[in-house]
Amino acid sequence: MRRSGTIARQALLVRVGRRTGESGRAATATRAEVIYTGHEPAPAPRPVVSHVITAPVVVAEETSLLPGEQTTARRLRFALVNSCTLASLALGLFAIFLAMSGDIRPAAACLVACVAFDGLDGALARKLGVSSPFGAQMDSLADMCSFGLAAPVVVYASLAHTVPTAVAAVACVLVAGCAAIRLARFNVSPKDGKFFCGVPTTMAAAVLAVTVLIDLPVPGLALLGGVALLAFSMVSSFPYAKLARLLRLPPWMWLLPVVGVLVDPRLTFAVVVLAYLLSGPVLWARARRA
Repeated sequence: MRRSGTIARQALLVRVGRRTGESGRAATATRAEVIYTGHEPAPAPRPVVSHVITAPVVVAEETSLLPGEQTTARRLRFALVNSCTLASLALGLFAIFLAMSGDIRPAAACLVACVAFDGLDGALARKLGVSSPFGAQMDSLADMCSFGLAAPVVVYASLAHTVPTAVAAVACVLVAGCAAIRLARFNVSPKDGKFFCGVPTTMAAAVLAVTVLIDLPVPGLALLGGVALLAFSMVSSFPYAKLARLLRLPPWMWLLPVVGVLVDPRLTFAVVVLAYLLSGPVLWARARRA
């Protein structure tokens, strides 16, 4: 009996202890909840930090085609210079139309006028103080139309019945490709005040136009060789003197061509062109020796 009573009391104490612990934990939890929700203020919300980076808004500014002072008089001068460039481009197109119609010499005369307007727009831009990157790009595009496309078309029309058509086409395509390379290289290369790097497209087109205009009495295959030589000279690295440097030559050197024109203008023209083409390799060889 004593032993059974002891076991009963132990079981009762364990049960009571469990209830007391559970009630204590509940009371503690309840008290904590009451203290947190009822008597203490809720913690302030933490600020939300955004990690999204907002790119700045860039407003595109209008680019002025004419740098510098924007006055009415200066804009008119700028328009005059660019009208000369457009006139050169238009004359190049007229040369193509005339060559397609069979009017070869008028087409060559249009090319000569293109050369004149091309020189005029550059001189006016420097004289009037309206030189600009836009004008340089415009001049380059007009040169490609007039001297890189119109000149080969006129030459092709003049050679169509004297040499095989395929050979004439290849020679004229060569002129157009070399003219494009020459113009692109000129745009990205540093400028030299004394010499050209290769024959300029303007001068090459002038030689071709005058050759057609005066009807140079040379066999067709020889003309094709001259056209190819002129094309390769445009993309060569030989130095060729600019016109301003040529004008400073001794007077007796200018006297010889003048006398030659009076005797035989066609032969004199061919000799002068050949001498200018050969001057590039000669100047290059002298520079290498020096």
